[in-house]
Amino acid sequence: MPKKLKIKLRDKLEYKYFYEAYLRAKKHKKVKRELLIFDVDLETNLYTLIEKIKNKTYHLGTYRKFIIYEPKRREILSLPFDDRIVHQWYIGEFIKPYIMKRFIKDSYACLEGRGMHLASLNIQKYMRKMKREYGKYYVIKCDIRKYFYSIDLDILFGLMKKFIVDSELLEFTRKMIYENATSKVGIPIGNYTSQFFANIYLNELDWYIKRDLHIKYYVRYMDDFVLLVENKEKAKEIFEKIGIFLNDKLKLTLNPKSRYFPNSMGIDFCGYRVFETHRLIRKRSVKKIKRRIINWNNECHLANFDAHAVLLSWNSFLNHSSHASCYTLQNKLFNSMHFVLEHPEEKFRPYLEKK
Repeated sequence: MPKKLKIKLRDKLEYKYFYEAYLRAKKHKKVKRELLIFDVDLETNLYTLIEKIKNKTYHLGTYRKFIIYEPKRREILSLPFDDRIVHQWYIGEFIKPYIMKRFIKDSYACLEGRGMHLASLNIQKYMRKMKREYGKYYVIKCDIRKYFYSIDLDILFGLMKKFIVDSELLEFTRKMIYENATSKVGIPIGNYTSQFFANIYLNELDWYIKRDLHIKYYVRYMDDFVLLVENKEKAKEIFEKIGIFLNDKLKLTLNPKSRYFPNSMGIDFCGYRVFETHRLIRKRSVKKIKRRIINWNNECHLANFDAHAVLLSWNSFLNHSSHASCYTLQNKLFNSMHFVLEHPEEKFRPYLEKK
């Protein structure tokens, strides 16, 4: 049983906390009409949110729906700006400082100072240790089938009750989980709260794998996770136990792509193909940047060619690929561009002009 949160909802119903949440919600967002309207009378709007929560009259707004197709088709739900402030406040004041720090050290999603790059780096470190200890070993690579759409709300709320003492905070948590839900299964992709609830949900799996199965080398990034074991027989046994636990305790099923295999095949994890000696970026990522370069080459002569946006996209790819062994690939892609992308002191950064 985890330690209970002693913090109370009313301890954080102060203007300064909501103003900080407002700044976080506003950060990196395009200037839109609803944001401008909210800013016109910012102080009054924030105090209104505080009073609504204090008086238990706050309700979530109506979702806006849109579809994305990268890396696959997903329906994204977006709440009005004032609700996003409330989500930032709830996560920033209660979830991050009190619940997330109770996670195992090898859970990497939604945790400051961790992330995808560190997850791939540490699984490689564990692979090297297994290689030195056993020579040949087995990898169990899993993810959850339709994870966000499969989370059981009653189970999720039961997990949150393990942490929360204050009745008002617990009731507000119930609102965050259940309000606007169309069924008792599934949380909306796009909500700021969803990624944290999803992480808390699989924290149960983390502790099962570490405490009950005694797996030393295990890494999870949201619903993708990897275990390293000594041999095929143990891999088969652990794989079956994980499937049973997920089904019985969390009402989840493994993606059919989940499997176990020898270490010589490497591991496709967190954007990289990881081997003991090196890392490569996924073929999918290479195809994606190649398509972008083709589009840039076709558009670079146009008057509305957005050179700054191209530079940001290219530097994003460089940042990701710099964690892998692909210097030759970087140069090849760079040389395929029909426009200049260079800097007098540092190649690939950060000045762009058309030829």
